[in-house]
Amino acid sequence: QVQLVESGGGLVQAGGSLRLSCAASGLTFTNYVMGWYRRAPGKQRELVAKSDSDGRTTYADSVKGRSTFSRDNARNMGYLRMSSLKPEDTAVYFCNMWRDAIDNYWGQGTQVTVSS
Repeated sequence: QVQLVESGGGLVQAGGSLRLSCAASGLTFTNYVMGWYRRAPGKQRELVAKSDSDGRTTYADSVKGRSTFSRDNARNMGYLRMSSLKPEDTAVYFCNMWRDAIDNYWGQGTQVTVSS
């Protein structure tokens, strides 16, 4: 079975930093693109960042310049480092992995709350 487990969320003050982690199991990690999505209350789901197995990354304009997405293919791990956090970053962050249109898997999410 495929499982994606997010961790690293929590409460942080504006201007602070967090590193979100996604641990994947049950799939061939390097065959998949990993993405981080977020959903804020009353807001549409947003793709925050994505990374292929070679480390090519793209970021949403809202987080560009203050986010770093990295992958550790040997450990089947993905990390999203977010700095200079803003209250509007408050959301549930989801790890997603997809392979073309064949497979698409989601984690259960981790809550990020940015105060002030």
